[in-house]
Amino acid sequence: MKRPETEILFPREVIDRRVRELAGQISRDYEGREPLIVGVLNGAFVFMADLIRALDVSCGVDFVRMASYGAGSVSSGEIRIGKDIETPITGRDVLIVEDIVDTGLTLSHLVEILRKRHPASIRVCAFLDKRERRRVPFTADYVGFNIPDRFVVGYGLDYNEKFRFLPDVCVLGDIV
Repeated sequence: MKRPETEILFPREVIDRRVRELAGQISRDYEGREPLIVGVLNGAFVFMADLIRALDVSCGVDFVRMASYGAGSVSSGEIRIGKDIETPITGRDVLIVEDIVDTGLTLSHLVEILRKRHPASIRVCAFLDKRERRRVPFTADYVGFNIPDRFVVGYGLDYNEKFRFLPDVCVLGDIV
């Protein structure tokens, strides 16, 4: 698949710089501890990989698959859990890494599920935050970029499983 005609919102160089800044802040906050980084599949895998490589603290890694999007570009509001984490989290510091906070429904639901397992702490690092779309109150502890209510792809984010390969974050224009 070739690159679609899109508007670049964040070029790769800007993304790289911001990921390193977030990793520095997270490393300072978790100094002397070994958090479990829980990536939300599929969209967060690129961001999570870059973030982990930029950390200065050791960490565990696990993944969860949750979605409130079907095959379209608008959240359905229905949360589906496809894969749970396999690592016990009782007494552990947990950092959830997500690609984008939109309505807040998915992350609110995930945090609620994980809290019942008695971790030492739960924080959320979101690559993108689309605050104007919130349907429930939710604030991530770490945010890469705040974005307007536009549909974006690239850097792991997709539209119908397409465009994850783009190195930049792009607005998908009239396709959706």
